[in-house]
Amino acid sequence: MKRVTIYDVAKEAKVSLATVSRVVNGSDVVKQATREKVEAAINKLGYKPNAIAQGLALQKTTTIGMIITDASVFNTGQIINGVLDAAKIKNYNIIMHALSPGITDINEIIETIIKSRVDGVIIYNEDIDLTDFEEISKYNIPIVFIGSKLQCKNVGSVHVDLEKVCSEAVEMFFEKGYKNIAVLQERHNKNINDEMLSGVNAAYKNHGLKFDGYIEIPSNVKTSYDCMKEYFKSNRPEVVIVHRDSQAIATVNAAKENNLKVPDDIQVLCLLDTKYNLMIRPQISSYALPSYDLGSIAMASIEKMLNENEEGKSYELSYFYIPRKSTK
Repeated sequence: MKRVTIYDVAKEAKVSLATVSRVVNGSDVVKQATREKVEAAINKLGYKPNAIAQGLALQKTTTIGMIITDASVFNTGQIINGVLDAAKIKNYNIIMHALSPGITDINEIIETIIKSRVDGVIIYNEDIDLTDFEEISKYNIPIVFIGSKLQCKNVGSVHVDLEKVCSEAVEMFFEKGYKNIAVLQERHNKNINDEMLSGVNAAYKNHGLKFDGYIEIPSNVKTSYDCMKEYFKSNRPEVVIVHRDSQAIATVNAAKENNLKVPDDIQVLCLLDTKYNLMIRPQISSYALPSYDLGSIAMASIEKMLNENEEGKSYELSYFYIPRKSTK
């Protein structure tokens, strides 16, 4: 089937290409009678205006670039769905780009994206550092970060305060009488690891205590399971807090290998809830973070920055605790 073009519409309506373009892009300089004639031709021929072509006339492409890092895999699917659904409602297209830390540079990717004439950029990279942020904030284009508490004129963010999550988790265990708490390193993401430690340290300090239960995974140890299996041979914390499901499962299995029962001997808490926390026995207590909302609000934020000239804002989303069988 032959694709209907703007040329066909102009021929059918007996007007110029410029007139068709003005009608398609909502210009108010076209006479009503001419507009109706062009619209009738569009309906008759079934013409579908190209979004990019429309955007060029409006100095917009209705396209948003989204950057995802290889390390951001734990709840990426729901975040992407949130972005895509919100973009569809506002008639935006999303172009995905993958960032491999140590292989591709985030500024190079942003340069490439901007040259492709996107209207804005959403970045899901929880491990962004201050130097990268300062460079990125120089671009004269709306940018929204997911997972990082960053903000300036052209840059907004949507995040969950993991520092607060960890602090509240420790306070919860303190209230139950458990003060011997360990935190397993999140070595895939330094920023998250730092937030976790900051929250735990703050809670201990609030009680006049010093936290000394950090479990750093040795560089020569490949997995969390190997680390925890060795750790439990000489350590018996009352609670182990981890970031993601694979670490929680590794901790439970390592405890079993050392004849320790969960939660009778050791309790395990995972900060990021996923379906896999329900598949192991005992099921893992965790925090439900609004992954889908992180994506949808990021898209809504960038749309406001584009169409309402809103400056970058920082949105902090809520969370809630889900007690299961791995804690008392």
